[in-house]
Amino acid sequence: MCLFYFANILKKQHSCISLKMPISKILSNWKNNVFDAVYWLEGEESFYIDQLVQYAEHKLLPEADQAFNLTVFYGKDADWAEVVNACKRYPVFAEKQVVILKEAQHMNSIEKLVSYIENPLSSTILIVAHKDKNVDGRSALAKLLKTKAVVLSTKKMYDNKLPEWVNQWVADNGYQISPKAVQIIVDHIGNDLSRIKNELEKLIVNLGDRKKITEDDIEKYIGISKEFNAFEFQDAIAQKKFSKAIQMIQYFESNQKAAPIQLILPTLYGFFSKLYAVYGLGTNDEKRIMAEVGLNFFSIKTTMAATRHYNPAKVEQILLLIHEYNLRVLGINDASNTDADLLKELVVKIMS
Repeated sequence: MCLFYFANILKKQHSCISLKMPISKILSNWKNNVFDAVYWLEGEESFYIDQLVQYAEHKLLPEADQAFNLTVFYGKDADWAEVVNACKRYPVFAEKQVVILKEAQHMNSIEKLVSYIENPLSSTILIVAHKDKNVDGRSALAKLLKTKAVVLSTKKMYDNKLPEWVNQWVADNGYQISPKAVQIIVDHIGNDLSRIKNELEKLIVNLGDRKKITEDDIEKYIGISKEFNAFEFQDAIAQKKFSKAIQMIQYFESNQKAAPIQLILPTLYGFFSKLYAVYGLGTNDEKRIMAEVGLNFFSIKTTMAATRHYNPAKVEQILLLIHEYNLRVLGINDASNTDADLLKELVVKIMS
């Protein structure tokens, strides 16, 4: 049923609420016809900003009302005065209109929106998507947002939180996923939540009646080998399996998209950084290590096993080596070696 044809909607309008609100609360309010005049969505993690903008653009208004009561601007092309004028218009044959400003970080003189935000129209829902960064907290705009808008402030997800996020997303969609499949995905894709979601959606379409996602599914439908990937390579290094590591490098050389060196080096650096942090704690209590270092249940075993092969001094040396080889990949102090050559050299030095 249309969100805007209820007589009591204006009663549900918040009066200048000032708070930072999680995406789940904002969506819940919208679905229950509870909304504010201004929403400011900002920060480094575009995934959540895009979710809200997409919902606002396609679901806040019924399709029949969108032609007259939905206005979308893009920051690079928008003038602040045009945005303000659109917000000050009254809706046509409806209770509400929606104005969306996408890519607001590219708009000139965005601080001039202050004049509207100070006294917004109750029949307009203004949604501003300000990606990649936050507004300068010292500015008049930032201070005003604290008192006149609902603010969603996002940060890039830490790598150690990715497995939990994947598991939750899969569960929310009615499926299960094996721990190893989760690790393969996050190690290969990293913290690009939009790409992870897209790949999982593509995979689920092909599952048929099955509800459990396995490593075989990851290999078949996403194209990440279950045997030759950054996670398995890290595991081979952690367990000091030299021949397996070299075999994998030969595979990567022939299949350059499987695990490029630009993916492998950060993966190894993250692993040995956490191993170094484990030594810093001075404990074998796995629960404490998981909590303080940021390891999940699946990765704690590999990390603890690596303590049998690499002492603290060696781990420190390895971190310096990875930094050195990262520079060489960029062409600094090395202009001739292939990625495979560099990886082989690195493995020899790590395991020597």
